[in-house]
Amino acid sequence: MTPITFWFDPVSPYAYLAFERMPQAFEGSSYEVSYRPVLFAGLLKHWGQLGPAEIAPKRDWTYRQVLWLAERQGTRLELPAAHPFNPLALLRLLAACNEDGVTPNRWQCEQVLHHVWQGGAAADDAQRLTELAQRLAPQRDPQSDAVKQSLREAGEQAIAKGLFGVPTIELPPRAGESAPRLFWGQDGLDMAAAALRGEPWFDGPAWHDATRVPAGVQRR
Repeated sequence: MTPITFWFDPVSPYAYLAFERMPQAFEGSSYEVSYRPVLFAGLLKHWGQLGPAEIAPKRDWTYRQVLWLAERQGTRLELPAAHPFNPLALLRLLAACNEDGVTPNRWQCEQVLHHVWQGGAAADDAQRLTELAQRLAPQRDPQSDAVKQSLREAGEQAIAKGLFGVPTIELPPRAGESAPRLFWGQDGLDMAAAALRGEPWFDGPAWHDATRVPAGVQRR
């Protein structure tokens, strides 16, 4: 089975949509997924970017698009009472689910994503967070230094690999390569699935040639 890493932050509606559709997109392939929660805001800060919900017209477009995408793929999605919100409590809860601190299982991830993207309630409501924690029964204290450190380390690892957004699907390096192959966004899911199936395009020159285009203009 091919190992896959699914990097995500529950604050992202695209991560939720990709999570829900991934089994269908990868149907027929032999794979095993590790789920890695990571702080999206940390990636944005490192690369000097704003999130889509921080740019007013892009924010409106994002919510319209994800509602349409959800309708198209048959996924239940209701926008939370307020967005964006601080997802740290949810990320720490996920990181606390298992002793290794990095790989919650699919059911645990599903519970957190449904907490945010189904029902239209406030994702950071204290009572709801308490009820969610009771369902997940984390093996470690989500507020412990060890859990917080494991989440920081996940962010550092993600940046070192070149992640700049969520969701990102990480596939192993191809033969003769040292770096994993990264596929960003809900709309990168089909491309990742094609790579997983071994379509010949991914062994041709285009993958590497795309990174060799010189920048004509750079804004300061």
